[in-house]
Amino acid sequence: MPKFLFSAGYTTAGIEGLQREGGTGRKAMFSAMIEKLGGSLEAFYYAFGPDDLIMIADLPDDESAVAMSMEVAKAGAIGIRTVVLVSPETLDRAGNIEVDYRVPGA
Repeated sequence: MPKFLFSAGYTTAGIEGLQREGGTGRKAMFSAMIEKLGGSLEAFYYAFGPDDLIMIADLPDDESAVAMSMEVAKAGAIGIRTVVLVSPETLDRAGNIEVDYRVPGA
């Protein structure tokens, strides 16, 4: 199952909601949402720095990840970014694929 990294920054309204619901309440909501999409939440952390929230989740496909990101972003409480994670084994297989590439101007 594909693995995704979601990182997010809360808006002022999002922080107010987080304070009312609590960190564990929001984690439970995200976990339930991901499970309903057919996936599972692997890691969930709050952070200091440019990102307030970091999650790693397994989801059935790219469409599920995009649907989740769009729905969360549409609500306006957090700005979310989605990254497809690649396993070391996938990188090994990709390294064996021949690609015809030419440097610009060469």
